[in-house]
Amino acid sequence: MKEAYLYEKSEGGKVRCNLCSHRCLIAPGKKGICHVRENREGVLYSLVYGRLISANVDPIEKKPLFHFYPGSRSFSVATVGCNFRCLHCQNYEISQMPADEGRIVGERISPQEIVSMAERNRCESISYTYTEPTIFFEYAHDTARIAHERGIKNAFVTNGYMTPEAIEMIAPYLDAANVDLKSFRESFYREVCKARLGPVLEGIKKMKEEGIWVEVTTLIIPTLNDSEEELREIARFILSVGQDVPWHVTAFYPAYRMWDKPRTPVETLRRAREIGLEEGLRYVYSGNVPGEEGENTFCHNCHRVVIRRWGFQVLERNLKDGRCSFCGAKIDGVGI
Repeated sequence: MKEAYLYEKSEGGKVRCNLCSHRCLIAPGKKGICHVRENREGVLYSLVYGRLISANVDPIEKKPLFHFYPGSRSFSVATVGCNFRCLHCQNYEISQMPADEGRIVGERISPQEIVSMAERNRCESISYTYTEPTIFFEYAHDTARIAHERGIKNAFVTNGYMTPEAIEMIAPYLDAANVDLKSFRESFYREVCKARLGPVLEGIKKMKEEGIWVEVTTLIIPTLNDSEEELREIARFILSVGQDVPWHVTAFYPAYRMWDKPRTPVETLRRAREIGLEEGLRYVYSGNVPGEEGENTFCHNCHRVVIRRWGFQVLERNLKDGRCSFCGAKIDGVGI
């Protein structure tokens, strides 16, 4: 165990956790909504520090991050637990384990060892992913700080529910984040995720303001968040954050506790991509459908393909010093 960061003591031995926007008030002997942070005699502890449940070498495109060192390798890590209860969770076996089974498992691996493994595997970055990095914030923060010192980049794949304090604390070491913007409806967040929309929107804006490279992903679920009106609202919000923010619209397939919805039709993804481009976003991608034109990066000026992909593979690059090889326009991103 490790004493938690960003919490305050309250009356009656209770503690207020200030890592995520639930801001749980936790009584002695109890855990927060994430089920991996526990109040023991007025001290809040992380129960997952140094307990790695998953570690893999992934293409950075799998996060998905398309404008952050494209074609590079990222060492992906996670612990069990999550602060959301998404009915369609793809990684529920590990994200919901503490809540559903009351178990916390994981191999004992220190932050220093994670960074060393990333180095041995010639990874340019470490991605904190698969589950929500906010719930293993202390572990991620300490790892990211060491990685930063050794010249390795850091990326969060997150639901965006971090508090401003948490974002400010990690910002000096966090280079990129892909944030799930699951819907633009408060009802969706409350019913499907057991959370709220507002903090996610504020989190996206805060990360961008802190200089973190931000990309946004929306998993499109038929009948729940696939209306043209809602997709336009999402696109307009992203545009308000930055024309350069890439938007990934990805296909849903049934999982966990949501088996009553069909897979997302390819036509829906294509229309969502069109909507994003119509609203003025420079980069909109369709995901989970390998071979789609929307996997490629197009120059926002001449509209030629500057990065051609198949799934998570980069097949062709038409870039020179971060600029389009055809017209010389600057392509937004980091390590492009």
